[in-house]
Amino acid sequence: MSTDNRYTLDDLQTLMAVLRDEQYGCPWDVAQSWRSIVPHTLEEAYEVADAIEQGAFDDVRLELGDLLFQIAYYAQLAREERRFDFADVINGIVAKMIARHPHVFPNGTLDSRRHGQRARDLDDAQIKRQWEQRKQHEEGAQGAAPVSLMDNVPHALPALSRAGKLSKRAAQLGFDWPEHYQTSLKVDEELAEVREAAQHDDPDHLEEEVGDLLFAVANYARKLGIDPEHALRKANHKFERRFRGVEQRYQPGDQLAALEAYWQEVKAAE
Repeated sequence: MSTDNRYTLDDLQTLMAVLRDEQYGCPWDVAQSWRSIVPHTLEEAYEVADAIEQGAFDDVRLELGDLLFQIAYYAQLAREERRFDFADVINGIVAKMIARHPHVFPNGTLDSRRHGQRARDLDDAQIKRQWEQRKQHEEGAQGAAPVSLMDNVPHALPALSRAGKLSKRAAQLGFDWPEHYQTSLKVDEELAEVREAAQHDDPDHLEEEVGDLLFAVANYARKLGIDPEHALRKANHKFERRFRGVEQRYQPGDQLAALEAYWQEVKAAE
């Protein structure tokens, strides 16, 4: 512990090493592996996002700690297997971010920063283009240049987020409508196909058409500059909040018309 009685990053690494100690550590922690920890990591990342969306910043601090603990866990596993350690993780990300921000660090070192002087001369499109060019350069230098634009989009992403990223990659090749209203027509087309499929007893085909509709909506959201995953999470929160209001008004025997009226009351009150 540091002199001001606040735990440090070194303390976190010590804690992680003790928890993983086969003789003195926690049996549950000792039994974990790379794969077994992944679901916990995803859950912690979502809890960070949820706390931010709710504006609960005391919770954000706690959830970020939980997420950092996950990183420490992986670093400890890697250290045990002599692959890399926490210091390597930090060194790697700092080096990569310096390299990807030449408009901020023109000489490629932290000491060369110019406090954003050059960055103000670039617009968002230039910065994004520079970022992508640097990523491609890094991948080529590592001998891992993607064969397809569809490569390296993580399969573990939520499906809606991944749909947005896939359509964004396709747009790099020009496979994209010039105007967003044209993209909305694709949504209309896919919705019509869902309605048509719903008239037939073919669940597999209906599922396929619903998937196409969701992909088209995600692509339309991207075209509008909206993160579809974030938008849907907000819609989920809104629905949950409003439905709780409906529940408070509900009386046994109420039919759909009454429930819809309650919904409109809650909506108007907001």
